[in-house]
Amino acid sequence: MSHSTLPGQPFIAYQNAELCMEDVPLADLVQQHGTPLFAYSKAGMLSALAAYQRGFAGRQVQICYAMKANSSLGVIQVFAQAGCGFDVVSLGEMTRVLAAGGQPERIIFSGVGKTRAEMRAALQAGIGCFNVESEAELDVLNQVALDMGLRAPVSIRVNPNVDPQTHPYISTGLKGNKFGIAHERVVHTYQRAAALPGLQVLGIDCHIGSQITQASPYLDAMDRMLDLVQAIEAAGVPIAHIDLGGGLGIDYHGETPPAADQLWAQLLAKLDARGFGQRHLMIEPGRSLVGNAGVCLTEVLYLKPGEQKNFMVVDAAMNDLPRPAMYQAYHQIVPLRQRPEPTQSWEVVGPICESGDWIGHDRALNAQPGDHLAVLSAGAYCMSMSSNYNTRNRAAEVLIDGKRAQVIRERESYTDQMRLEHLLDAS
Repeated sequence: MSHSTLPGQPFIAYQNAELCMEDVPLADLVQQHGTPLFAYSKAGMLSALAAYQRGFAGRQVQICYAMKANSSLGVIQVFAQAGCGFDVVSLGEMTRVLAAGGQPERIIFSGVGKTRAEMRAALQAGIGCFNVESEAELDVLNQVALDMGLRAPVSIRVNPNVDPQTHPYISTGLKGNKFGIAHERVVHTYQRAAALPGLQVLGIDCHIGSQITQASPYLDAMDRMLDLVQAIEAAGVPIAHIDLGGGLGIDYHGETPPAADQLWAQLLAKLDARGFGQRHLMIEPGRSLVGNAGVCLTEVLYLKPGEQKNFMVVDAAMNDLPRPAMYQAYHQIVPLRQRPEPTQSWEVVGPICESGDWIGHDRALNAQPGDHLAVLSAGAYCMSMSSNYNTRNRAAEVLIDGKRAQVIRERESYTDQMRLEHLLDAS
């Protein structure tokens, strides 16, 4: 049997010219479930998680999956069963975690715009910690907790003003970003929080961005965080845990981010050198756990050669795969069946009525209408950001475990889309 893996995709390979995920031919899934279709490798997710676990061997660390990357119940369940906590940014995400068997005391609630209703629900559930993002939020959370006769466990998110060297839309730790407390106000904010009777100060948090492919931004952020911990504790406020957030990038198109265990070896060495080696740590990886574990399968509908560009129209679109349109992001596109070398370059586009509805520019592909393609590295920020634009049904999702493929989300129907809508009463 011939076997060839794809770069950055250890659990996706051609076997006898057929693209497989683990031991399942992806063409079989297309025949059973149609397209567009998302497929995820359980082994891929657990392998990515294992790299973090190796890096943290012997340390006090809680790994909290940042579920905004992919919030499907089956995906959450994989990480819950693996012992992960969860980083949520809405009541909806918290509800999904609890429905999938996640433990409330391992939930961190982040986000700049928590409502009072969300705060009450999270306190009632008994979550582990709120990552507070502003001084105004401290006051509101304090009042909500006092009204409930409780103390809210809090960590304050600080803005270390570190450039993560990534896309500006996913940079979150610079002065101009909306997240966190400004570096120069951190000590004052901690003293204020410690004085509020409805709050219990537990830790410090930062998150500088996403799709980070170098170690240096993390090392810079670590230094600034430890400087702040020293200043905060010198001001009389103890810090029980340090949360370094997430953001580690993946290989979409030849990027070479450090492996999670290698990155954390460097960060832990810095912690040890500065005397913080025994401090309890928390991290919030998302994309690096699921990104390369997922693909989106799509059918070629039409070939439209032109004078300036050749267009390959597929049935997946920007509502299924928002990253290219939103971030000008690259996703590798490969056929489900290996064919002779392509001789033409194609613009791979979807059927939505927007010029921004593209999946890939200038791709060398050999495909005909009716053939199927796989858009790789689609496990993160694709299904979780999908929409019904153009009244398109959201795709089905399948989780693969060895030879078994289980549907974890049925394909949406038009009835599903209209279920909560009402026609006007007759006048």
